[in-house]
Amino acid sequence: MKRLLALSLLLSVAMPAWAEPPADIAESVEALRQKVGAAGVSIAIVEDGRTTLARGWGVRKLGEAAPVDAATIFQTGSTGKAMTAAALAVLVDEGKIAWDDPVIQHMPWFRMYDPWVTREITIRDLLVHRSGLGLGQGDLMFVPRTHLTRKQTVERVAYLKPKTSFRSAYAYDNILYAVAGQLIEEVTGQTWEDFIRARVLRPGGMNNATSDSEERFATPNRSWPHARLSGPLRGIGPQQALDERDELGRNGAPAGGLALSADDMAAWLRIQLAHGALPDGERLFSEKQAMEMWAPVTPMPITPLPDTLKPAQPTQQAYALGWQVQDYRGHRIIQHGGGVFGSITRVVMIPDKNVGFAIMMNSEDSGMLLGLTYDLLDHYLDQPDHGWIQKWEDWYQARLAGGVAFLKQSKTSPAQSGPSLALARYAGRYRDPWYGDVVIGADKKGLTIDFTSTPRMAGRLDHWQYDSFVTRFDDPAIEPAYVTFALDADGKVTGVTMKAVSKIADFSWDYHDLDLKPVEEKK
Repeated sequence: MKRLLALSLLLSVAMPAWAEPPADIAESVEALRQKVGAAGVSIAIVEDGRTTLARGWGVRKLGEAAPVDAATIFQTGSTGKAMTAAALAVLVDEGKIAWDDPVIQHMPWFRMYDPWVTREITIRDLLVHRSGLGLGQGDLMFVPRTHLTRKQTVERVAYLKPKTSFRSAYAYDNILYAVAGQLIEEVTGQTWEDFIRARVLRPGGMNNATSDSEERFATPNRSWPHARLSGPLRGIGPQQALDERDELGRNGAPAGGLALSADDMAAWLRIQLAHGALPDGERLFSEKQAMEMWAPVTPMPITPLPDTLKPAQPTQQAYALGWQVQDYRGHRIIQHGGGVFGSITRVVMIPDKNVGFAIMMNSEDSGMLLGLTYDLLDHYLDQPDHGWIQKWEDWYQARLAGGVAFLKQSKTSPAQSGPSLALARYAGRYRDPWYGDVVIGADKKGLTIDFTSTPRMAGRLDHWQYDSFVTRFDDPAIEPAYVTFALDADGKVTGVTMKAVSKIADFSWDYHDLDLKPVEEKK
């Protein structure tokens, strides 16, 4: 325990820049990693234009000896939104687009649900979460994987009914970053993957980084995703390696499909803190575009934190172009988190200290990630030790415990009634205009379900109550859902709705946005 707490103390004591990291930081982070049970962690720190730490701890994959080092690539999730914004900034500097150009100026076939919004939505709007779409709306088109191309996905945005009016409220989405990626292809003739590799990653010195899954799979020094799936809900149970195929679909990659190493993250932080300047005197993007990308656009609501975490609660926060801007202890913080199933990341900058750092993990242990983040912030802001590591871990475990309690309560409450129909009468093909088809089958064992746009998203349905069933997916990494059938007066199924079983399910499982209707079979 003393070794674990040493990290908090080391990072909290005021000291000069880490030209030489503390001699026992490696031992302290490793003790924390082992205590939490995380597979691996990688940290990059940049101070005053210099990389002062880039290294890894733990293993790339549980059960194998290959260690995490500074060149090990991690899936970095939504932290890649800032790189999609940077790719667009390159095009702005070249005069090929402008931030406030209507999207249809460059992609005339693009449509939103509302024709007026179609005419008005700009490139800037794609990046700042104010389109009127709901939280994570449309994510099932690429979570956890997909058969759809990026263009097919963008075409289906036209069927996503908005939750609020245009530009009236903040709601985080991924789907419009897929639109931004398609726009890059429409303007340049290069896919987002090729453009970001050739114009952002390699010129920026991010030589290990990959922009597509084939390139990542071909990289021997890569981390595998891990999660805890054997408990009553995700996050509880032993850590286990996941199938590498269980990843964000390529169509959604502009929202979070990059993989980077600590060395790559250090290069990215140096570019950001230098406002687009490169070490050789050239520029990745202009200082003007650097300031555009950091400028707050959409005010974000502030979620109250428990008393133990109150110092971490900002007094103001807003979304910029691929970055979140907020305050912490009187300082402006530019940051973004990221997560794909089995990997989480946090990238943080303190501009007035000229300091940035990134923490990457190939597991889903958010308490550890947040604890390290706030310990590092307090270190660079010369704050006393606040015990962040333990406090964030306590918060994370309490959140899981609340989710388990909710599940236990719900399992004791179903009415012992239904179903109204013979099981075979629920079978059929059901279609949602933005997702596509979900097929309900019937066999001797009961009902089955197959999400046809998503590879390997299939399983069985168990009766819950009335005309509601619960999924038992073949892949345990897929979030369970309630499936409810609506019947007319003649007992005919008129539609199907769904919702996640767990109240703490990741928002990308947007089952609740589906409105499935029966598809009449052609005779």
